[in-house]
Amino acid sequence: MSRRELDRSAVLARVKAGSVSLTEAAPLLGISYRQAKGLYARYKARGPSGLAHAGAGRVSNRSCQTAEREIVISLVRDHYGGEKSKGALQRFGPTLTAEHLWSDHGVLVPVNTLSRWMRDEGLWSRARKRKSGQHRRRERRAHLGELVQLDGSFHDWFEGRGGVDKGCLMTMVDDASGDTMLLMGKEETTWAAANVLKDWISEYGVPRALYADWKNVYKRVPTSNELSRGETEVFTQFGRMCEKLGIEVIAASSPQAKGRVERAHGTHQDRLVKKLRLKGIASYDAANEYFRSEYTAAHNARRVLADDDVFCIESTRTVGNDHVVQYGARSLQLDRVVRGRVPAKSKVLVRETGGRPAESDSRYG
Repeated sequence: MSRRELDRSAVLARVKAGSVSLTEAAPLLGISYRQAKGLYARYKARGPSGLAHAGAGRVSNRSCQTAEREIVISLVRDHYGGEKSKGALQRFGPTLTAEHLWSDHGVLVPVNTLSRWMRDEGLWSRARKRKSGQHRRRERRAHLGELVQLDGSFHDWFEGRGGVDKGCLMTMVDDASGDTMLLMGKEETTWAAANVLKDWISEYGVPRALYADWKNVYKRVPTSNELSRGETEVFTQFGRMCEKLGIEVIAASSPQAKGRVERAHGTHQDRLVKKLRLKGIASYDAANEYFRSEYTAAHNARRVLADDDVFCIESTRTVGNDHVVQYGARSLQLDRVVRGRVPAKSKVLVRETGGRPAESDSRYG
């Protein structure tokens, strides 16, 4: 019994003993006189146990069936399991797993539910992040192309497949919008930087400035001989290319200064490695083709969807008997895959983004 039920039992015991009337007991119970009469009738018939909620210990009507849970867990074990520790063959997290369950198997499971199931089965545990020192954040630029962060990330991207050692993922991230461009190769060289910049320009145009590290590839400090000749600003070969295009190369004073691209490295080292594993990709050329055909566009779309989760108008609506949700003058039809999970008369959340009504989000119904 709960604490409230125990307190009510003590009050009703006084009513039964005749020390207080039921009218006087109703305010003490925090309910109306009519409710108190029904509660007292249950108390007289079954004693304190009659005060317990009738649904206590029962499975929720909104809970998933055991068979469905077993199917999901079996898919996770077969396709998205792996090592608990970081590194090669690291297991999938709940968010990425939920995405692939829907896109690859047509199984829709809320991330929070899947996270709980995976923890219960020992397939996931929340990693504790070490706290780092606080740094004052630099204000982001206001417009696309004002400043683009550029950096290379060395990692075992193919987890030993194809006999390929650690490669370098060249990453460009717009400081204002977060739009991303990727190119993978063996080293972080001048040509690697030039090629990813060419891809960026063909997609977004020439940026005004690049934010990179103090490296011989991007920008370097003048030597003593150069300073003695009065050469206070020197260019790397990549810097000369940028200078011809009118692009300013800014050297970051610390990794935290270009935090957007640094955080992107962490994301790709987690998600990209696992997606390359699912695709069986084991070469730089195949990885770059995957970037162009699928991964980069999907990665940028996830950022847009995340923004839509914030900048949107939300309204609660009721699902009709025909699995249609009425939203203003529009009728939104639920997807066939989720109809069994979202019965008629249940509540769903409708999101309107960018001035257009979005599809009903049954995961929150």
